[in-house]
Amino acid sequence: MASLRLSTIHIALRARRWLRGQEAALIPIAALAGAMAGLMTRTMGLVAHAMQHLLFGVGGNRLSALAAISHPAKLLALPLGGLVLMLANRFIRLGRVPIDVVEANALHGGRLPIPDTLVVCAQTLISNGFGASVGLEAAYTQAGGGIASWLGRRLGLRREDLRTLVGAGAGAAIGSAFGAPLSGAFYGFEIVIGAYTPAAMAPVAAAALAARLVVRVSGGDSYLVSPGAGAAITALDYGKFAALGLLAGIVGVAIMRLQTIVERAIPRIVAARWRPVLGGVLLMPIAWITPQALSSGHGALRLDLILQPAMEVLAVVFALKVIASVISLSFGFRGGLFFASLFLGSLLGPLAAQAVDWAAGWQVVDPHIAALVGMAALAVTIVGGPMCLSLLVLETTHDFALTGVVITAALTATAYARTRFGYSFSTWRLHLRGTGIRSARDQGWLRELTARRMMDRAPVVVDAGLSIGGLREAVPLGATGRVLLAGDGAYRGMVITTEAYDPGLDLAAPALSIAHMAHTAVAPTASLPEILDRFEDSQLDELAVVDEHGGILGTLTEKYVRRRHAEEMEKQQAHLFGEG
Repeated sequence: MASLRLSTIHIALRARRWLRGQEAALIPIAALAGAMAGLMTRTMGLVAHAMQHLLFGVGGNRLSALAAISHPAKLLALPLGGLVLMLANRFIRLGRVPIDVVEANALHGGRLPIPDTLVVCAQTLISNGFGASVGLEAAYTQAGGGIASWLGRRLGLRREDLRTLVGAGAGAAIGSAFGAPLSGAFYGFEIVIGAYTPAAMAPVAAAALAARLVVRVSGGDSYLVSPGAGAAITALDYGKFAALGLLAGIVGVAIMRLQTIVERAIPRIVAARWRPVLGGVLLMPIAWITPQALSSGHGALRLDLILQPAMEVLAVVFALKVIASVISLSFGFRGGLFFASLFLGSLLGPLAAQAVDWAAGWQVVDPHIAALVGMAALAVTIVGGPMCLSLLVLETTHDFALTGVVITAALTATAYARTRFGYSFSTWRLHLRGTGIRSARDQGWLRELTARRMMDRAPVVVDAGLSIGGLREAVPLGATGRVLLAGDGAYRGMVITTEAYDPGLDLAAPALSIAHMAHTAVAPTASLPEILDRFEDSQLDELAVVDEHGGILGTLTEKYVRRRHAEEMEKQQAHLFGEG
């Protein structure tokens, strides 16, 4: 029995080594993760729709496409959803904010715990299913990324491959939901992985295609429909829609800042546990005016693209949707702004076009084209991923000429948002929590390369009570460049050996009299950026590493730390170009 167990372990280890050594082996693994992500996407979509059917009487249509809520009593589903979410949160004991896919890839090397995935998916399903103005995309990407992370960790994949697999799973979920595998692949590249790497292209594409196939076989449909043909694209249109992209950038940044202002003000108004209930109450009058402000807006987007409402209607729906989304997120409902930003952009585009046409007295901007351009440009500002959103329009319309102006507007919006704001919605929320990240590019290795991992664990340490003469007897000249002094088990300073042998010194004087840096040291948990900052501030070339009680653990030299930094940067660069 023992020999059989050892044989099984040996086979598993050999299989793991083969997987880690074969770049192509990641492709079928990614396809499996993508298929699982597609299945989860389809399942969660059906569950959320069933909840809305039960609570609001939604049939074959979507909640946001209803002309009106049939009975005022149905509006009670909104605060009821807040109550259910509040009770669910009381049983969730993570002790921290759940990690999402962007944070997992940026700071944790693709390690996304299953409990975090379950929490985010459950909270998002409750929020969307009870009608809050949030999308299911947060649950889709969390499920896809979580499944991929679990699979990769079970197979013992390397850090770089695990990050790629998480990006593939999250991108596959988005691609399957929108019926746009190319868009899903670029979502994985731009938003979850943070770079286009040659090694990641095939796995991410395989995952996106597998997920789309699963959803299509299971009867799922695309979230988007083409609004029909617009006018032909001319050279002048590039300038017009670049201006629309700039407007979308300004509006998108304003929405993100508004959400932050409201979220920071809420704690002064109501206790944390009751916020979802109050948020649901505040959503009731908005839902009574127009159900288009509810849920993520799938049905409303389709409806408005086809009907092209008047400017006044567009303005009212736009304002109410912004208010509803801000209330939902600020008062504790869980979800994303991906589809909400697409819907808002599809309103902003025709609204701007009709306003310009009204001012000019004739049609200057085609509203059909403006709807799609505005949709992509506003979503790029809030979500990020200019190629992801541009390809979404291409896969929706199959119009290459239109995609050209969409890319122009998306890049304009991106340039404005990066210059004036610097974050997407997901990275902005992480920034507010103190992570300091601006993208999903791998930055976790900087934090994981700590003083404990880099320090010299065998420094020369002598008693701080020695005299200079005693120090000379304990440490011959040339034995070491630095000597650490310790007294009562704590660090007392550092002596440069050559200074201790200065002929002009009094041998009876205490060694502490020539010690340096008695109050300058680093903790063993200090990360690489913190260590480099300490070297820069102190203008020293060597530092002691001490524990919380001042006990000496080792030493760090600036030369060695900078060399490790350069080596790790070279590894990251090699992986980026597929040479790792």
